[in-house]
Amino acid sequence: MAGGQNWMLDEVTGVRGVRHAVVLSADGLVRAQSAHTSRDDAERLAAACAGLKSIGQSLARQFGAGGISSHQVMVEFDGRGGYLFVRGAGDGSHLAVVTDYAIDPGLVAQQMQAQVLKIGMANLSTPARQDY
Repeated sequence: MAGGQNWMLDEVTGVRGVRHAVVLSADGLVRAQSAHTSRDDAERLAAACAGLKSIGQSLARQFGAGGISSHQVMVEFDGRGGYLFVRGAGDGSHLAVVTDYAIDPGLVAQQMQAQVLKIGMANLSTPARQDY
């Protein structure tokens, strides 16, 4: 993702209670990360979220009513509390957001959707890798 598009993550992290935001490729590579997210945390989050989205897609194909993919995965954390949201952000890309526990999940999901639409799913898409 071009550096000029990192504002998308700043707008998402501006929602009260959002701690981290990462754009990742479907295979778990970091494309962009929010300002307060370390590179190590972004890479761990991206790898884990790629796995979660893959599991979500498998479950959608198996148990969804005619669906072949999942649009969003949400995980609630115990202990320190909080949530993880992962949603599609263009072909081959996903937007992941980690929040505190005291948030409005609907507002976070709405802001994620708004930012994906605002920047344009075409700009977030990850091109397919060429086999050599």
